[in-house]
Amino acid sequence: MVRILDKMEEYAIENNIPIMMKDGIEFLTNYIKENNVKNILEIGSAIGYSAIRMALVSSDIYVTTIERDETRYNEAIKNIKEANLGNQINIILDDAFNVDIDFKFDLIFIDAAKAQYIKFFEKFKNNLSSDGVIVSDNLKFHGLVDTTEHIESRNVRQLVRKLKNYIDFLENNKEFETTFYDLGDGVAVSRKK
Repeated sequence: MVRILDKMEEYAIENNIPIMMKDGIEFLTNYIKENNVKNILEIGSAIGYSAIRMALVSSDIYVTTIERDETRYNEAIKNIKEANLGNQINIILDDAFNVDIDFKFDLIFIDAAKAQYIKFFEKFKNNLSSDGVIVSDNLKFHGLVDTTEHIESRNVRQLVRKLKNYIDFLENNKEFETTFYDLGDGVAVSRKK
């Protein structure tokens, strides 16, 4: 299994595909283990790395993951099959906004289009079980959220502004209480009040 994960990490670097940083994924998998999480919804599969890491925590964990990019989806399918986790991971090829799920999850993991985080949160928050959490990754966006004055690209500036709006949205949310963790690329855990 280590070989598959190593191969995926190399593939992600070579093909510039964002996967969770080591301490971020360790935090997430430990959280799943410690809180007895069984059903997970992931928005943004990429190549299946985090879905596989989450499913490997325990054989009774079930992950539903959504990916809109067909190339990444196909790579994820291949990796899930190679990891023998097809019975634990269901991957959907579609834009998350087109996917309606009438199922409750212990954990919803948002790691997709950064500019859409608020919309993802609002769309899927009703799929959370009563004591479930929403975990968001990339809230630091490679440290750029803290130091916007050095950003030359207009697109990146807009993205960072949207991430800051998302952080404000979490901090001021009347329904959810959020804890921010300064690890990986910035992780937040939001729980219903």
